[in-house]
Amino acid sequence: MFVIGSIATIIWRDVRQSYASGGTWLPVIFYLSAATLFPFAVGPDRALLLQTGGGILWIAALLATLLPLDRLIQPDLDNGVYDQMIVRGLSDEMIAAARLVSHWLSFGPPLLLAAFLASGLMGLEGAALGTLLASLAIATPALAGLAVMIAALTAGLKGAGALGGLLLVPLAIPLLIFGAGSLSAHGNSALLFLAAISLLLVAITPFAAGAALSAIRE
Repeated sequence: MFVIGSIATIIWRDVRQSYASGGTWLPVIFYLSAATLFPFAVGPDRALLLQTGGGILWIAALLATLLPLDRLIQPDLDNGVYDQMIVRGLSDEMIAAARLVSHWLSFGPPLLLAAFLASGLMGLEGAALGTLLASLAIATPALAGLAVMIAALTAGLKGAGALGGLLLVPLAIPLLIFGAGSLSAHGNSALLFLAAISLLLVAITPFAAGAALSAIRE
């Protein structure tokens, strides 16, 4: 019970800090800005917007994932917060899992809200809008997991933000392929593959990020 309470405390602290510091809203603002600029670039061609809008919103979601990388792990390492968690009996894997949950809570729901608003600019509605939101809801835990893993792997390195971006983008390509593919005529199978990849990434995040955190302290 003590461990569960400690994990819940970590999650609540991280979510509260993210919303209070504005870190939650920076990816949302970026997402809406990217979605707003695209219709101006391609013009008022509704058919073209319907055909390409879903993919653009997915690319914007992927790029928005890069913005919080610097604040996920490094600040707590610098302040000795992780050392305090270890002293209290939490393992590196538990800490990484708590950070995954807290990051998704501060990143996933706001991004889904932004996607709902941005879809109107692309002319997405009805089934297409529902599929887009479903695919993002399935994939945002995986994006959060990738962000936590990469933030842990690059913590303490010079240029960690740029390096994190170089690592995250290629690793997230399968999510982008199946996420955007879910908007096609045969999107059901793409959603299933997307769910499988998302589940796999969420499952390995605590162990991969935990191993990176353990290596940093040694």
